[in-house]
Parts: sequence; C-alpha cells; structure tokens
Amino acid sequence: MALWRGSAYAGFLALAIGCVFLLEPELPGSALRSLWSSLRLGPAPAPLGPGSSEGRLAAAWDALIVRPARRWRRVAVGVNACVDVVLSGVKLLQALGLSPGNGKDHTVLHSRNDLEEAFIHFMGKGAAAERFFSHKETFHDIAQVASNFPGAQHYVGGNAALIGQKFAANSDLKVLLCGPVGPKLHELLDDNVFVPPESLQEVDEFHLILEYQAGEEWGQLKAPHANRFIFSHDLSNGAMNMLEVFVSSLEEFQPDLVVLSGLHMMEGQSKELQRKRLMEVVTSISDIPTGIPVHLELASMTNRELMSSIVHQQVFPVVTSLGLNEQELLFLSQSASGPHSSLSSWNGVPDVGMVSDILFWILKEHGRSKSRASDLTRIHFHTLVYHILATVDGHWANQLAAVAAGARVAGTQACATETIDATRMLLRAPHEFMTSHSEAGSRIVLNPNEPVVEWHREGISFHFTPVLVCKDPIRTVGLGDAISAEGLYYSEVYPY
Repeated sequence: MALWRGSAYAGFLALAIGCVFLLEPELPGSALRSLWSSLRLGPAPAPLGPGSSEGRLAAAWDALIVRPARRWRRVAVGVNACVDVVLSGVKLLQALGLSPGNGKDHTVLHSRNDLEEAFIHFMGKGAAAERFFSHKETFHDIAQVASNFPGAQHYVGGNAALIGQKFAANSDLKVLLCGPVGPKLHELLDDNVFVPPESLQEVDEFHLILEYQAGEEWGQLKAPHANRFIFSHDLSNGAMNMLEVFVSSLEEFQPDLVVLSGLHMMEGQSKELQRKRLMEVVTSISDIPTGIPVHLELASMTNRELMSSIVHQQVFPVVTSLGLNEQELLFLSQSASGPHSSLSSWNGVPDVGMVSDILFWILKEHGRSKSRASDLTRIHFHTLVYHILATVDGHWANQLAAVAAGARVAGTQACATETIDATRMLLRAPHEFMTSHSEAGSRIVLNPNEPVVEWHREGISFHFTPVLVCKDPIRTVGLGDAISAEGLYYSEVYPY
C-alpha cells in the first residue's frame, strides 16, 4: 500500500509539473528542471511548445527580455534626417535605361554609369552600402523618376530620425529630434516626436534606397542576400547643419540619454570642413552635462581618413556607447590599424572570434579605464545572423535583455510582424564558435533554449545572441537603427 501511495504521489507531482509547463511556457526551463530533479523523479521531460529551434529561441528571448530598473524618460536624437524613397534597385536602373555590366565600387558617384557599377558591385556581394552622388542635377532627375515610380514608398529616413521614430513607439518616452526636417518628413514622423522650430526647413532631403531580394537576378548577376544600396545628394546632413541647433536644444529639453548620428554624411565634404566639424562635434558633446550618456551610431563609410579622425580626434573618448555593423567594424579596424585589419572583407558570416577581438581592442584602446579619461564603455555590434553587446564592467546593467531585445526587433521589423513568427524565420548563426583568435578563447556551442551567451575578458563582458533571419524580408532599411534603439531602450547605465 505504501509503495502504491508513493507511486501515486509521484504521478500526481508529474501531472502537476506538466500543467506548469502548459500554463507557464515562459517560465525559465532551468527552474522547472531544477524542481523536477530535486524531487528525484528521473530525467526532466522535454519542454512543450514550438519544437523548432527558431520557436524555442523566440520563447527563450521573451522570458529573458525584462525592463531595466532605471528607465530613460527623455531621449534627444540628432542630427541626420531625410525622406527615404524605397523601391526595387533593378527596376529603377532598368527605368533609367541602364543595363547590367561589370560591377565596380565608387567611393563617390558622379554619373548614372557610376551608380550602375556600384549597385552591381554590392548586389553581387549581397552587402549594404551608402554613397554620395556629387552631381546635383543628375541626382534630382534620378530622384524624380524614383519618387514617381509605381510601388515606390516614402518613409522616415536618416539614422537620427529612424532612431527617434523607434523610441517614440514607447509612450513612456519623450523624444526630441533635431535634423533637417522638411514638410514630407514632418508629416511622416510620429506625433510623439518633438521637432524644434529651428530644425524645420522648406525642402526635404531625399535618399534613394534601392532594395534587392535574396536570389534576385539581373543579367548574369544573382544576389546572395537581401539588402539595399543607398545614395543621395544631401548637403544639409553632409555639413551636419543642425549640430548647433541640437546642442542648444538640450539645455531646455533636459534629456537623460543623447543619441548622435550623421558623421558618415560628411564624406562628401572637403578634408578641411571634415576636420573643422569633427572638432566642433567634440566640443559640442563635451558641453553635455556629465552623467548623461551619449550614444554614437556609425554608418557605412569609405573614407579611411575620416574614420581614423573619428577614432583618434577625441570623438570616441567623449561618447559613452557605439552602435555599428560588420562593415563598419572591419573598416574601423582597417582605418586605425586594429586586429584583423589585413582582412579585406568578411568571407560570409563574420567570424565571432574576430569580431570579439576587434570589440575588445576598441574598448581597451579607447574605452574607459583607470589610466584613461574616456567615457566609452559600451558597443552594440549587429550583423545579419548574430549580435554582440560588449561593455566595460561596472557601468551597464540589463545587458542580457538588451542584446536579446535588439535581436528580436531585427526579426519582427524585417518580417513586418508585431511578434516573432517562427515559421517565417531561420536560425543561421554559427552552431559553434571560438570567442577569440588573438588569445586562447573558449569554444561555444549554440543552444536555442539558452540563446544569450556570456563571456569575459580583462574587465570587459560580452553578451552574444543569434538573430532569427526573416526568410522573405519586407523591408531591410533602418534595421540597424531599430536594433540600436531597442538595445538602448532595455539598457541601464549606472550613475557616474
């Protein structure tokens, strides 16, 4: 009888715990496994719910993503803003009478032929790029064709405006945006975004976003990945005309987080103007009261001298946080003689260990330390299939949630869904990887049930998570800005 009662008791507990799995699918699996093993009932049952790796990873993210204890209240964003005209790149070039030829990169576009060659070059790689178009009249002719093209869509554009728009989706935040805001852009902005009157101008700045899909063909060309090619003749953003308006607005707005972007837009300017504006950027940021973190969002660049100046001319030490992708990270290392700078480009998915080495080098060489008066303590790196958040220990909290939230929004925005739809996603991150190639790193094996991996190196913490890649992306523009905004939203900075 006692034996029967023991078996019944064990069966009842098993049934009860099974109900917990069903009713609380977001309860961490580790807690349930611990409960089961403590009762000595044998091996824990497999988690119920979506069985795919993608489904399990999405469920694990939802359990991990929690709001920080101390939240931002007021966020100021500047200084590049425009209207993005988004359309098929192949169809626009065909409408312009261009035929597919040989691809060739151009650091600055001077003609329709340059546009065609540069587009083919990057479409063939499946890589994103952004270029300045030097000839005003030719650009305006192309922009008119693009804007009136059937199916062309108009969106908020420019890193600052996109980040501000993403922040504004949170009703608990007040958002200030400074940039060249024309009538069309003002109409497109969220009502929760406040634009100072000094930022308003009579004419919009237009950027043309030429998209292509994975496997899309043009002549002999076939795109390996979905991506986009961006170009513009943008003088307001190129000269960072709204920098002074931005800084002067901060005193009245009283933000607790400042986000700066648009430095890459200066590539079309003379070296003298670049040097002058960078010095003014440093002075302006230095005027922001101590204790208000400043995030710098980088973007696609080709001018190594400008990138080197951003790194070395005191820009990095006066910002608290950086956001960048794989192209910008490698270009930064090449421009400043960092780790793996002999690499001409990434061969497919960027190697996690190499990325980790470069992030470590940036924070060790230019970040805050006992011997260096720098504010830089955080880098949010994102690429198509994974993200890494690197932070100097003792300055940031909630990094696990922040990197997971950034990865989750990459999937939902690319597929244009409110939540992750695992059936439309692919887990393409490396199954296993080394955390470093400069030293003896650890070997990590990816587990979708525990998707955020953490490691440490000389006072710097790394949080890695895979990304669920949308099989048929609706829109690729602005993903990096959404990722950075979401990561910052869930981040918590310790008081200085």
